[in-house]
Amino acid sequence: MEFWDIYDENKELTGRTMKRNDWNMVPGDFHLTVLGVIQRTDGKYLITKRKMDKEWAPGWWEIPGGGVRAGESSLNAVCREIKEETGIDVAGIAPEKTYTYKRVNPEEKNNYFVDVYKFVKDFDEADVTAQEEETSGFKIASLEEIEKYAGEGIFLHYESIKNIFSM
Repeated sequence: MEFWDIYDENKELTGRTMKRNDWNMVPGDFHLTVLGVIQRTDGKYLITKRKMDKEWAPGWWEIPGGGVRAGESSLNAVCREIKEETGIDVAGIAPEKTYTYKRVNPEEKNNYFVDVYKFVKDFDEADVTAQEEETSGFKIASLEEIEKYAGEGIFLHYESIKNIFSM
């Protein structure tokens, strides 16, 4: 069973943990997730398509990410998630840019911080191994293609992460 650390509203560890996806958080408690933008030096981005059997946002495009495990650093988590979901190894590469945003969802009892990282790495399509349990494929996309998907309402988290693409 996977556990996540619980943070306070200032993103400080509380010393408590929660079971993964146990949405019974009390007000003021947060968990931490990560998203990893992978840009090639030609300016294109690696995006993945969510499987159609996903409960939330099936068939939408997204960037790799997931929950930070208890005791795990945010940077280690994003490197792990990228490797698991795409087969691309960004460990040891310094992120080009990072930032954090916060979501408060009292009605869902799911408050969280999201650390967003941007990595630049050369890779080919042959280097990508999309995780079959999570995705129905991938694409090397231009910013214009990503913006098009966002305009169609089928790119997950776009409004929260769009600034990292231009950073």
